Amino acid sequence: MGYLHFIATKPCQVFCWDITYLPSTVRGQFYYLYLIEDIYSRKIVGYEVYDKEAGDLAAKLLERTLLNENAIGAGVVLHSDNGAVMKSQTLRMKAYELGVLTSYSRPRVSNDNPFAESVFRSVKYAPSFPEYGFDSLETARVWVNDFVSWYNNEHKHSGLNFVTPNERHTLKDAQVLARRERVLLKAKQANPVRWNGRNVRNCSPVPPTALNPVRPSKRVEASEILVA
Repeated sequence: MGYLHFIATKPCQVFCWDITYLPSTVRGQFYYLYLIEDIYSRKIVGYEVYDKEAGDLAAKLLERTLLNENAIGAGVVLHSDNGAVMKSQTLRMKAYELGVLTSYSRPRVSNDNPFAESVFRSVKYAPSFPEYGFDSLETARVWVNDFVSWYNNEHKHSGLNFVTPNERHTLKDAQVLARRERVLLKAKQANPVRWNGRNVRNCSPVPPTALNPVRPSKRVEASEILVA
């Protein structure tokens, strides 16, 4: 049997989530960043830093996130890998209670949660990420809060044609890109030689976002495809 894949055509249809380690200044001690991302907009819609991994903490974060996004009962898909916390009974029951459809990575497929892995890479390669770890849980929380604010509101995301996740999440990306195109066309008209006959850069909004996209050469029955 094939696998389900999901296409997000607007915000709050498909979320992905994961947990990553944040090093502390004490060898062998870590903090844990729980993070939920909307794959359509790449916005970090929920996050928290704890000193342990637990299903009840993940369940509370999921509920807060859906409340903040006004998405309880909206049929949100929540995708994750197959970790113990992700498949914990506490989280699965909370997801069911909130009207969330849980989705998990395929067995033996290491890159089935690429959006979460991408944002974690951005976290750990941020210039301000502490080289020697965080000296306290509170310090880690403050740093992550600042990072999320930057990522959502200032970061021009390459996967979104260089608009911010928040602009995409609030459906302002088409407006921002149209304004950018007008500026580029005006610049080209003022100095056509500089453009050497080339068109201005593409300023179209990116298409809907697919999670676990089906390869064109692979046959998949319609019943196996869920479009959010």
